[in-house]
Amino acid sequence: MTFIIASLIKIVIVFAVFMTTLAYLQWVERKVLAHIQSRTGPLRVGPHGLMQPLADVCKLLTKEDLLPPYVNRFFYLLAPFIAVCLALISISIIPFGPEITVFGTRTDMQISDVNVGILFILAIGAVSVYGVALAGWSSNNKYSLLGGLRSSAQMISYELPFTLVIVSPLLLANQLSFRGIADNQAGYYLGFIPRWNIFQMPFPQIFGFIIFMIAGFAETNRVPFDLPEAENELVAGFHTEYSSMKFACFFMSEYANMVTITCVATLLFLGAWHPLFPAPYSNWVPSLVFLLAAILCFYQLTSPSPRRLDRITFPIFGLVALVLAGIWAVPQFQFILVPIWWFVSKVGLLLFTYIWVRGTLPRFRYDQLMHFAWTFLFPCALINLLLTALLVAIF
Repeated sequence: MTFIIASLIKIVIVFAVFMTTLAYLQWVERKVLAHIQSRTGPLRVGPHGLMQPLADVCKLLTKEDLLPPYVNRFFYLLAPFIAVCLALISISIIPFGPEITVFGTRTDMQISDVNVGILFILAIGAVSVYGVALAGWSSNNKYSLLGGLRSSAQMISYELPFTLVIVSPLLLANQLSFRGIADNQAGYYLGFIPRWNIFQMPFPQIFGFIIFMIAGFAETNRVPFDLPEAENELVAGFHTEYSSMKFACFFMSEYANMVTITCVATLLFLGAWHPLFPAPYSNWVPSLVFLLAAILCFYQLTSPSPRRLDRITFPIFGLVALVLAGIWAVPQFQFILVPIWWFVSKVGLLLFTYIWVRGTLPRFRYDQLMHFAWTFLFPCALINLLLTALLVAIF
């Protein structure tokens, strides 16, 4: 009974945090892209546009839900459901921190500790292509069909290097469990070099990490691999005939897949929740970061002509940052909060990379996309795997 209650509590917490993250990830993306392009971005709905995600949700809920008469109704409605369900299921096996004791009960910081978590993620990734393919085919539209075919071919092609680079950390840890792979990266070489897999001996996986991230961009159909949704060629690709919440399901699945892939990258290559610095110093890094954020918020009030709203919001943000700095400084909370902070910080940095690339790189041509996958990325992933296997066998 205790296990069921604990699982339900974890499901509610993870689902609530995950859905909020998806909503505000869009806001962060729009803000970062606006700064890259010398614009202000969302600003009108709430302070600094913070209520924009809520406005977008209301807009999508109240838009007319069109059903074109010429579509294959069953598969047309099934496709977005498949896409969003598979994307949300993946997060259930991601561990966000070490095993902890709550009210005398040992529990994991994840919904389900699957001992073959890597295979589970690969299986979900392989099946997720059906949602896109069904959307393109069932819409009975040439642009949708081309977008679905492009996406299917792209995801299948980049699945090979994606899978090959995942095998390398498995060889180093000799297991398929996410938690086991994370625990294998604990500790430091020479007392200060973290044993993350990108620094792991005998063969650091920096090369594999780069290949994984490139393949991850293609798996999520993000720039510069967003050929299935190329608006100047295919209108909106497999999204063309979808509106209202059916379109929102595809939109949500894209961002959910981004979060899942960055979480997997953090677990496999960046040491999961293990800090960059040894324990006495790493415990105080979150508090220092929040303190710096509070100082920056209060410093904004010294600008020559702050807006009237800024005089209210920046002190509030600064006080919130100070409270968080105090909470993370309490020793009794650090064993829970510090690992979560390191894990979330690494995931956030990788998500920022997704946004940065979108605002920086142009879209590939389709022939360049496939040529890059089969003639460069796949051989590189295979070489990385063979070298890792050889060095693990020797040492």
